[in-house]
Amino acid sequence: MQAKEANFLKFLQSNNNQFIIPIYQRTYSWSIPQCQQLWNDIIRVAEDSKIPGHFIGSIVYIAKGIYSPTTTTQLLVIDGQQRLTTLTLLLSVMAKAIDHSDNNLDITSRKIRNLYLLNPEESGSDRFKLLLTQSDCDTLKRIVADEELPENASTRLVENYQYFDHQIRDSKVDLGVLFTGVGKLIIVDVSLDRTQDNPQLIFESLNSTGLELSQADLIRNFILMGLEPKEQEYLYNNYWYRMEQSFGHAEYSSYFDRFMRDYLTIQNEGRIPNIDRVYMEFKAFVRNHPKLTMRDIVADIYKYSKHFVKLAFEKETDQEICTAIKDINILKVEVAYPFLLELFEAYAQQTIRRDEVLTILRAIESYVFRRVICGIPTNSLNKTFASLPREINKEQYLESFLAIMRLKDSYRRFPNDEEFKQQFLYKDVYNFRSRNYLLRKLENFGRKELVNVDSYTIEHILPQNNDLSAQWRVDLGVNWQQIQSRYVHTIGNLTLTGYNSEYSDRSFKEKRDYPGNKGFKNSPLNLNDGIGTLDQWTEDTIKERAMKLADLAVKIWTYPGLPENTLKKYRPATDIGEGNDFALEHYEYLQGKQLELFLTFRQRVLNIDPSVREEHKRRYIAFKSTTNFVDVEPQKNRLRLILNMPYMETVDPKGLCRDVTGLGHWGNGDVEVGLSSCDELDDVMELIEQAFLWVVDN
Repeated sequence: MQAKEANFLKFLQSNNNQFIIPIYQRTYSWSIPQCQQLWNDIIRVAEDSKIPGHFIGSIVYIAKGIYSPTTTTQLLVIDGQQRLTTLTLLLSVMAKAIDHSDNNLDITSRKIRNLYLLNPEESGSDRFKLLLTQSDCDTLKRIVADEELPENASTRLVENYQYFDHQIRDSKVDLGVLFTGVGKLIIVDVSLDRTQDNPQLIFESLNSTGLELSQADLIRNFILMGLEPKEQEYLYNNYWYRMEQSFGHAEYSSYFDRFMRDYLTIQNEGRIPNIDRVYMEFKAFVRNHPKLTMRDIVADIYKYSKHFVKLAFEKETDQEICTAIKDINILKVEVAYPFLLELFEAYAQQTIRRDEVLTILRAIESYVFRRVICGIPTNSLNKTFASLPREINKEQYLESFLAIMRLKDSYRRFPNDEEFKQQFLYKDVYNFRSRNYLLRKLENFGRKELVNVDSYTIEHILPQNNDLSAQWRVDLGVNWQQIQSRYVHTIGNLTLTGYNSEYSDRSFKEKRDYPGNKGFKNSPLNLNDGIGTLDQWTEDTIKERAMKLADLAVKIWTYPGLPENTLKKYRPATDIGEGNDFALEHYEYLQGKQLELFLTFRQRVLNIDPSVREEHKRRYIAFKSTTNFVDVEPQKNRLRLILNMPYMETVDPKGLCRDVTGLGHWGNGDVEVGLSSCDELDDVMELIEQAFLWVVDN
């Protein structure tokens, strides 16, 4: 390696040098902010005679090992592409500006072109001082030659060229002063010898000014840099460039990093790498598979990348499958991608049928959506999906998938119809992230002519205005405030309309019979079916409509219906036995409001920690981590809770606990607490969390 300080313009001026950006380097990626910073630095040093120079970083290139039949010395640029390219754009703009200037300048456009932009004695591509990678190459050559731009010109190159053009014209900067500023730029000229230096190690240690190298950049360079030129070109043109094109220039780095994390999750049998360490994980993967050639590896990456593009960019040509993918993406289930990549590979290999793929996609959608409605934490989903490929029986792909998902318990559970409906009835849908998705699915279920929900607005039938009109207060009764507070944002009270501003906070009958066929009575929407036949909008009608929509919801977001003999084939041995033999229907007092209270309580307890699981005993329901920390005995008017911790160690400022040490009772522990309504739940949960921590610590 040889490194020396150099004046940038003199560095460019070297006779017949040509700087080539290798095919494995990232494309030009500086944007306006980086150009603006460079411009400001140049103007600052240009206007201040006391500043002798301004350092802009290093330019690293391979000086030997590149052979050409021409007299041009070709240098492969390892680092410095962004600065070289940006200053080439600026010099091109300056040359053009000088051509149109009436001022007498010491520097001419001809000198700028022949000294810093071109090798005037050469022809063809050898004529240009700088050659970029293929997607940028033609655009830069046209800019330097002052020719018409190609039809698919590189956006970044054109934008930055135009930026410098505007700056020169708008700032009225003296071109001679500007050239003086460029002449003060200093670099470190770093020349490598391919036979003695390791370009890859040097590349890894560099961090380009302005834009840090992405994991995608590092991986691509690791794959291609050490190969012979012919193999580089083969792998890049047949695999890597096609991937870059399919991902799209703007999204390439961020999406490719995600894809490689998912790809490595598959190769690592479910172990999920940190996205910031994807490059290091990839190098480890290559080292651990010495029998695989780089061509084998790149071909496999390319194969899975095609599945990723279908998923992330929704490019699947089968419209029904693509619609299912879009619904999953709306729910932001990127954590499912490692499994989905394997699913699509199985589909490509024809080991699973199209209808089975659709069923699995819709089951994933239902699984995720039901969990969101039930408020189950999402922090375990990545591991759930990453481990699925190893759990599934590939000979019985669909059956085993559905059974395994059905048998997930505790924080991984697939909420059944009962739990889902109870939570769906009272969920704050209005403030739900995916509310338009939810309403679209409800509205379009069974329709062949689909309704574009986004063209409508959400209507609160019972207004959300706290200052309700006298008519609304009469319709709702003396408890109007409690009814509004509880139901205003729930599914029973929400619908779609094109007349939201006209309805405003009007009474129910005014909304129902709004003139011009604009009322609920004449609505063509399925969501408004039946509303127009009602005379009042009350707590009972809201609940009735919510129940009707909940019944519809379980048909849309279905629960895997499998017979017990099928489930037995996939149930782990530890799940068989007394622990979970009893369904909720077994408990006499878990009905109506008591059941609603228990389901709300259960959700809060299961959400304490991913380790919490639920077991149904004959007399009580146990919630345990390392062991039971709260046991629930359903009683006629309350839930009797037994906390497994010493009574003397409870912090109970409201006096809710009773010491049952030595007294006969079902469950494990010495502390009894009663729960009769959801209003008491926050205080009770503080005690339960104490019991959880006591069990974990002891």
